[in-house]
Amino acid sequence: MKVICTTVDCLPAHLADGERAFTFFKSAKRDGVGTIAKGWRGSLKRKGFVPSPPAWDFVQFCLAVCAADLCSLRSTSADGWTRKIELTVGLYEPLRWQAWKPSAEKLLKVLTGDYWTLHFVDGGAPPPDGRGLPIDRDCVSLLSGGLDSLIGGINLVAEDCRPLFVSQLAHEDSNRQRNYAGLLGGNGSHLQWSHGISFRGSREASTRARSLAFYAFAVLAASRIHDAQPEVFIPENGFICVNPPLVPGRVSSLSTRTTHPLFIGMLRELLDGLGVAVRLELPYRFKTKGEMMQECLNPELLQRWASDSTSCGRFRTYNRTHCGRCVPCMIRRSAFHAWDSRQDTTKYKYPSLANCEKSSGPDDPMAVALAVLTVRQKGLNAFLGSTLAFAPQSERDDYRRVLSTGIDELEALLAADGIL
Repeated sequence: MKVICTTVDCLPAHLADGERAFTFFKSAKRDGVGTIAKGWRGSLKRKGFVPSPPAWDFVQFCLAVCAADLCSLRSTSADGWTRKIELTVGLYEPLRWQAWKPSAEKLLKVLTGDYWTLHFVDGGAPPPDGRGLPIDRDCVSLLSGGLDSLIGGINLVAEDCRPLFVSQLAHEDSNRQRNYAGLLGGNGSHLQWSHGISFRGSREASTRARSLAFYAFAVLAASRIHDAQPEVFIPENGFICVNPPLVPGRVSSLSTRTTHPLFIGMLRELLDGLGVAVRLELPYRFKTKGEMMQECLNPELLQRWASDSTSCGRFRTYNRTHCGRCVPCMIRRSAFHAWDSRQDTTKYKYPSLANCEKSSGPDDPMAVALAVLTVRQKGLNAFLGSTLAFAPQSERDDYRRVLSTGIDELEALLAADGIL
């Protein structure tokens, strides 16, 4: 698949056979040409944004990758999954990116499992030139509407931080994001955006690159904070960060790498090399979800809102209801069990694993049970294999502990449901 993303003025008059095209922030009004974030740049200018050229080009790069990800179908690839994507990105300062082309391609390979060839050319929009007044916040924190991001926000406020919460619009979760931001930070504490990618044709459902839009929004938000290098907090528990394959078949892009420490490390290196002054932080990479709940700095607030948060990987499939049987749901339920199962008033389609039927796709309860039994019978090392090869030696014991404890939490859930 060949994809080009540029401004309307720099769009080629003719596209090669099979090439897809998108224009930044304005519609080209041409058949077969999609649009990215229509009208957004002007909105940012009116709201006072004036990001640095490196930060703004990072935003354009991320949005272009998201567009290419959405229009490139895995089903048409040779193996039905792994794609070869050639992406041409129009940037405001393309020369800055040339030396980082191999790093960016490797980063996308880790994130999506695909083979990317990148070309950086003139053709990006200039940064918004708003008034640029800083806002009264001291850090950025991602806020998805999930339990981890809720706890992360609660803890930052409890520590007397003044976070600027950043969200990616997500159907019903959009209201939930606004509620949490208002509850924790009050007025002016929340930025909520969508990549606004529009085109005709089939869309790839796996969307492994979607998280790049989230990071783009975080970098853009950080440009409003009066700090030489603002912190951007990514509140995700360590078990999900590493996301160890539960069975041998769940490897590479079959397991998401959105917050994997390897990916975050590569993203930090890319941002530093480009001159984007932010510090990406994974504050809970050595904590399980259960430990995050147990150690929350405002347990009363957590008790009030924990069950309202969303975790399910099939939330839309079951009409905005947690299924209770996917891996994220099982980790959520096991975390509540480790904290106080009486506090879990979440509505689950399958409230017990003992009575859940196999849906289409992977049998997640079986995969979790096999992982637990592997650790029981063969030990943690047999289960992990080369999972921790990414980690420096000084951190491997910490990662081993969090993965071991995460398996223990899941085992306790399976035992409580009568599976083991």
